[in-house]
Order: sequence, then structure tokens, then C-alpha cells
Amino acid sequence: MTASPPTPRPGVAFLLAQLGAHAAGLFAERIAGLDLTPAQAGLLRMLAATPGRSQREFADHLGMPPSRFVPFADELEERGLIERRRNASDRRVYALHLTEKGEALLAELAQAGMAHERLLCEALTDEEHDRLLALLRRMADQQGLRPDVHPGYRTLRPKPKP
Repeated sequence: MTASPPTPRPGVAFLLAQLGAHAAGLFAERIAGLDLTPAQAGLLRMLAATPGRSQREFADHLGMPPSRFVPFADELEERGLIERRRNASDRRVYALHLTEKGEALLAELAQAGMAHERLLCEALTDEEHDRLLALLRRMADQQGLRPDVHPGYRTLRPKPKP
């Protein structure tokens, strides 16, 4: 009788992918009540941190072609969450800003984000949380990932208009 080979234990890469997919799904569910997608939430956070940048600057920062960024921003503008303002030094360029409605939604989003973090990390002590965060940041840096940009923006497609 031949012994079956041992089942390999999942490695770090698998567990990160598993937890990442799980966390992303839970976050999407959590913010669906705010009528936001995770990508929209990320852009609102980015706009709050760096208001007044041009559409091209945001597209470049996110790794998106401008042709895909514009309809993405259009949707948020149609909902009254962001606004385009002419750049004072170059009238051909539009600067993006959050509206009051966008700022109010961002406050709700921050609460949702904190609740999400608590849920995912409830098995960790504060010290373990801080250590895990430091290790993950170091790994992300080593992989050349930007700390404020999800790599999914590179392949993000605008929703088709009805």
C-alpha cells in the first residue's frame, strides 16, 4: 500500500490572496449601502487627500488610461459627489474636488472602513495588528506597490450606460 503524499500547507501567498479576496468582498458589501463601489470609495479618499489635481494626474496616479478615468469620474460627478473646476492657470484643464455631498459621504465611508478593519483584525492584539501592518507594508514596498493605490484600477472598466 502506497502512502499518499502529504497535503501541502497553504503558504503566505495563498493566504494573502484568500484573505484579500474575502476582505474585498466584505468591504464591497459593507459600502454597497452607501451606493459606492470599492473603486469609487478609493477615488473619493484620494480626492480628499489631494484635491485640485487634474483628471490626467489622477488617471496617471491610478495607472488608468485617461479614456477610462473620465467616465469613472463622470459617474461620481453625476451623483453630485465630485465637481470639475477649471484650472486657473490652464483653462483647458479641469481640477477635481469633492463636493459637500462627497465630503459627507466620505465621513460615512471612513466609519465603514474602521468597522471593516476591526472586523478583519479582531483575532489580533493591538501589538500583533501593528506588526502585521508593518510586515505587509514592507512586502508591498518590496513588490513596488503604491501604498494608496489598489492595483485593480489598472484594469477598471467604466459601467456601461443604460
